[in-house]
Amino acid sequence: MREIVVSGIRSTGNLHLGNYYGALRNFVKMQYENDCYFFIADLHSLTTHPDPKMLPVNVKNILAEYLAAGLDPEVCSLFIQSDLPEVSELYLLLNMHAYIGELERTASFKDKVRKQPENVNAGLLTYPTLMAADIIIHKATKVPVGKDQEQHLEMTRRFARRFNTLYGVEYFPEPTSYNFGEESVKIPGLDGSGKMGKSEGNCIYLIDDEKTLRKKVMRAVTDEGPQTPNAPQSQPIENLFTIMKIVSSPDTYNYFEEKYNNCEIRYGDMKKQLAEDILQVTTPIRERIAEIKSDEAYLRRVVAQGAEKARENAAKTIAEVKQIMGIHYF
Repeated sequence: MREIVVSGIRSTGNLHLGNYYGALRNFVKMQYENDCYFFIADLHSLTTHPDPKMLPVNVKNILAEYLAAGLDPEVCSLFIQSDLPEVSELYLLLNMHAYIGELERTASFKDKVRKQPENVNAGLLTYPTLMAADIIIHKATKVPVGKDQEQHLEMTRRFARRFNTLYGVEYFPEPTSYNFGEESVKIPGLDGSGKMGKSEGNCIYLIDDEKTLRKKVMRAVTDEGPQTPNAPQSQPIENLFTIMKIVSSPDTYNYFEEKYNNCEIRYGDMKKQLAEDILQVTTPIRERIAEIKSDEAYLRRVVAQGAEKARENAAKTIAEVKQIMGIHYF
C-alpha cells in the first residue's frame, strides 16, 4: 500500500555523512514506494533571522545536494516551502485552534528560549503549527522524524484530531512516524563523542574535497591503543569502527577489528583506509553536486515543477478546509 509521505528539509548548512546514512538514502528508496512530498523549509529558518543574502545560497545548495544524492523530481514532489502560499494560509487557520499553553510547553520552544533569549519570536512559539500545516495540507499518513521532532509530530496529530472534532468531520488523517522499516543508522562524529552534527563541528560533509576529508579523518580522536587482547573499545575507537562498518567492505572491517583485538592495530593505517572508503561514497555525489549547481535552469525547472505538483494538492485542501470552517460567502 502506497502511503502519502511528507518530509521537510532544513535550508541551512550542508549535508553530512550522518544525514546521508541517517535519512537521505532512505528518502531515495522511499520515493519509489510511496507518494512523497519533500520540501526545503525556508519559512522555518526565518525564526533565526538568517542573512537574506545567504538564504538563497543555502536553498540552492541544499536543493543541489538532495538531487545529487538521488531524489528524483520526476518521481517525488520536491519544492520550496514558501512557493506554496497555501501552507501559510493553513498555518494561519490552524493557529486559531492552537493554544498558548500547549505551544509554550514544547521541548523545542523551551530549548530555543534558553539558547536565544534575545529572539523569542512568535514563529518559534508556533513552529509546531507550521510543521503541522506542512504535513496535513497533503493529508500525509507517514512522516520521517528524528527523536527531536517526535513531540511536534504528536502535536500535528493533535491539531488534526482537534479540527476533525471541532467541525464534526473525518477530514485530516493523523500521521504516524516513518522509520523506514528498519533501525535508523546513526553516524558518530570524529571528536570521540555523540553523533555527527553541524553544531558540534565533527562532520564530514558530502561536499568536502579529497584533501579536506582526509585531513578531517586523520585528525579524528583516538586513544593510546589496546593494552590487552580483546580489550573493550573506548568511545572514540568505537566511533571509528562504527563508521568503518557502514562505509567499508566486511573484509576491511574484519581485518582492522582483528588487528585491534590482537593489539597490533595502527590507528594511522585505519584512518587512511577509512578516508579512502568514505571518498568512494562521497566523491561521485560531490561531483554531481557541482554539476547540478552550475545548471541554474535545471534547478529552476525542478522547483517550479515540484511546486506545481504540490500546489494542486494543497489548493484542494485549502478550499475544502475553508468550506468546512464556514469561510465561504455569497
